[in-house]
Amino acid sequence: ARRKFFEALPHSPDAERAMEFIRDVYRVEHLARERGLAGTAAHLLLRQQRSRPIMDRFHEWLEGQSGCYPPKTPMAKAVAYALSHWKELTAFLGDARLPPDNNRSESALRIAALGRKNFLFIGHEEAGRNLAGLYSLVMTCEANGVNPQQYLTDVLIRVQSHPASRIHELLPHNWKACFGQPSPPPA
Repeated sequence: ARRKFFEALPHSPDAERAMEFIRDVYRVEHLARERGLAGTAAHLLLRQQRSRPIMDRFHEWLEGQSGCYPPKTPMAKAVAYALSHWKELTAFLGDARLPPDNNRSESALRIAALGRKNFLFIGHEEAGRNLAGLYSLVMTCEANGVNPQQYLTDVLIRVQSHPASRIHELLPHNWKACFGQPSPPPA
């Protein structure tokens, strides 16, 4: 939603108001990180006390803007997009683990798009599927703060003798290394 309002700025000065609402939400997030509250119950409480009223005012403002612009203009599209995705835009208010944006997801998709181009001539369709699966696994490790090399080394050894009923323990977000805790991914 932020990107759509940013793109509307040259065409409509009203888009600046939307950017201010979004900026205010990020100020709350910055305060949470500054206080060391990120992802905690206290962070969720801070969001409820400060971000929810901002988002409520933003929603009210969006509804007031709806229909004020010709339908094909960037501002009309930005307002319509924000209103039609309101549930997704406010999901972070109910879970402190969720960021108020999807920047990490979009960054990962950019890498995947580049990979699609680079792997266009992989040689064989099955090799492409295998590479895509491995790529997905490595990206999931990185998203969960797990060193992909340590993870794969450990899991490939353990998977043969690990009970199938407990296979969920070997997923990147649940994984515990045999010899200590996993280290963060390489920089």
